[in-house]
This record gives sequence, structure tokens and C-alpha cells, in this order.
Amino acid sequence: MIDRYTRPEMGAVWSDENRFRKWLDVELAVCEAWAELGRIPAKSLQKIKEKAAFSVSRIEEIERTVKHDVIAFLEAVGEHVGEDAHYIHKGLTSYDIVDTALSLLIRESLEKVLRDLVRLKSVIKEQALRHKKTVMMGRTHGVHAEPITFGVKLLVWYEEMGRHEARLERALETISVGRISGSVGTYIHLEPRVEEIALRRLGLAPAKVSTQVLQRDRHAEVLFVLALLGASLDKFATELRHLQKTEVLELEEPFTKGQKGSSSMPHKKNPVRAERVSGLSRILRGNLLVALENIPLWHERDISHSSAERVIFPDSFILADYLLSETTDIIGSWVVREDRMKQNIEATKGLIFSQRVLLALTDKNIPRPRAYELVQQSSLRVWTENLGLKELLLADKEVMAVLTPQEIEACFTLDTYLEKIDHIFERVLGHAS
Repeated sequence: MIDRYTRPEMGAVWSDENRFRKWLDVELAVCEAWAELGRIPAKSLQKIKEKAAFSVSRIEEIERTVKHDVIAFLEAVGEHVGEDAHYIHKGLTSYDIVDTALSLLIRESLEKVLRDLVRLKSVIKEQALRHKKTVMMGRTHGVHAEPITFGVKLLVWYEEMGRHEARLERALETISVGRISGSVGTYIHLEPRVEEIALRRLGLAPAKVSTQVLQRDRHAEVLFVLALLGASLDKFATELRHLQKTEVLELEEPFTKGQKGSSSMPHKKNPVRAERVSGLSRILRGNLLVALENIPLWHERDISHSSAERVIFPDSFILADYLLSETTDIIGSWVVREDRMKQNIEATKGLIFSQRVLLALTDKNIPRPRAYELVQQSSLRVWTENLGLKELLLADKEVMAVLTPQEIEACFTLDTYLEKIDHIFERVLGHAS
């Protein structure tokens, strides 16, 4: 991923230095397992642990000749270890190291994404509570429907993030496995106990059965969760982008001192960060497709997945990390225009209360089809005659033969839309405050 979207901590996880460090961690864990079984002398193990080291530049130099990254890694480490290096990689094949280390890298990344998500959840919850009773228009098909509160809108987001948190935890469990079972996965040249001991030291569980690779449905599940998370962040960003449109202007993403919105139009304040979230989330969804294509491999293994995974895993985690950070900052610092929310509620001249009038008429035993027709007749005149719905209903003799002016008036109040808000918050948060 380009530097523009790479935060240092997640970028460091997917650096060559950290990847080779994880390879070395796996090799050392296997050496310790062999030593525990009496197959590597204790003195040799001690020397290996003391001397084992590498430099990325040396590995790259060797690889230019051998054209095999694991062999280049082993030769580079062996130059540091000396004569005891022949004990390293004992009975193993390359993907014992590569796949097990990849699980460690994904686990490290998932744990960071989980921490980022918890921070975002906290910010959304804070904003939801702050705007619990901030009334705004609810919209369906982009058209004013009935009033909601901004807090309830955000509570939907909060609950959605909770589901993603659970999915990330399940993905973490799914990928926290390794395989140290040799060529084609049958332990031909090593003991199953080596795998058990080494993986226990690494905090991983052994795959119950594997070929020469861990099966890629595990990895696809991880990227599926990241793609789902990105889709939700895209949804939040898309909502903000609509609410920041000039005609709406109920919400604005942060606009910092000195920021410019356009090279030609000084007045512009564009939702560029939200648009960036929407754009980059598409890459997460695209990378999921690649992960799904990596599942069918030839027989016990091929490496058609390998080159693609060198791209999709670093890029997906770096982007997920960046998008969570961006979204957290946007939501934590946005501008909520309560004045515009009020103006937009008033803009439809009372049309948003049509259902309350409909129900008031049916409560008076007016058949629902006729009640609907009466309210719709006045509603359709609001725009053509530039009059308010309440005004038109009060002038409708058939409606007024059923409802009193006081009953009509009672239909056109926002207070009733706040009655159930405490119940919604209590159901989601366990408390109404």
C-alpha cells in the first residue's frame, strides 16, 4: 500500500523485517520442540537461539541467485549461526514456516483492527448519546418519511460495529492455527509432537489436517470480515456525504484551519475524507474476490495464491486500519447542524405527519382506504398550492366532520416521536441514559 494510506504501526506489521522475524520465530520454536524430544543437543539449541539473525538486504541478495525466498532466508540465518545451522528447518518444508508465520501476522493485524474498532464504537456511542433527542428527518428512497433522532441513526451504526467486533473475534479464532507437518502434510520427516510443541510456544493451534498449505477458506474468511467492515464504513461515509449536500447540510465532516476545498472555488467545503473512505473500501471488496479465487489450489498445493497474498493481506489490513482511523476522527470531530435539521423538518409543510392523521381518522372508524384517500388528497395539494398540510386538512369538510381542530393539531407535534427513544437506547446499550 502507498505511504499516503499507511499508518506506521500497521505498516510495520507487514514490513519485510517483521515477516522474516516471524519466520525466524517459527524456526526457533521448531528447534526448541526438537530439542525437547532429544533430537537437537541443548548446547546447539542455545547457540542457535543466541546467534540466529538476518538482514533483509542479505536475504534479498541471496534470493537474486537462488530465486527462492525461504532458501535465501535460511542461508542468511545460517551465516550467523554457523555449524549448528544444519539443525534449522529439520524435517520441514517451506510452507510450514510461511503459512504458520502468515497466521501470526494476520493475528497481530486482527488484534490491532479490533482495538481500532473498539475505539470507533466508543466514539459512535458518545455521539449517539449526545444526540439522543436531536430530531431530524428520516428518509426512505431519499424522500422525507417521518422524523427520527440523529442519536437513533448512530445507534444503528453502533450496533453494526458490535456485529463486526464479533466477526473479527471469530476470524481471529479461525486463523489462529498453524501447520508444521512437512511436505504434503503427512509428517513424513518429523514427529507430530514437534508441531504440537512448536505451535503451543507460538500461541497457535495445529490444523487438524492440512495439505502442504493451510486451506485458504480460512484466509478468505478473514478478508470477508474486513470487506464487510469496509462496506459498513462506506455506508457511514455515504450517509455523511448525502447529509453534507448543500440542499441538506445537516452534517459536515471536519474542515480544519487552512484547509482548502477547491483550487478554483473558494467557497467549497467538500466531504473529501468521506469520499476517500467510500473509494478505498472498494479495494477491500475487490481483495476479497482474490481471496476467494485462492481457495481452489491444485492437489496438495500450488503457489498461485502466494503472489496474490503478498498484495492482498498487507493492503487489506493497512487499508482497514486507515479507514477505521479516518472514520473515528471524522465522527468524533464532525459538525452537526441542528438548525438545518429543524429547517428541513419544516420544509415539507407538515407532510411528514400524514400517517398520524391517517391513524387518527381510522381511530374514528373511517375505513382505512377512505382515510388514506382523504389524507393523500390534501398531501398532493401541498406542493402545487404551496400550502401546509394542517391548513388544508382544517379546510376539508369531510375530515373536519370526523376530527376536531384540537385532534388535528395534536397530530402535528414532534413530541410523540421521542416517546420510544429511551426504549431503543435501553435495548441496545442496556440503559436509557
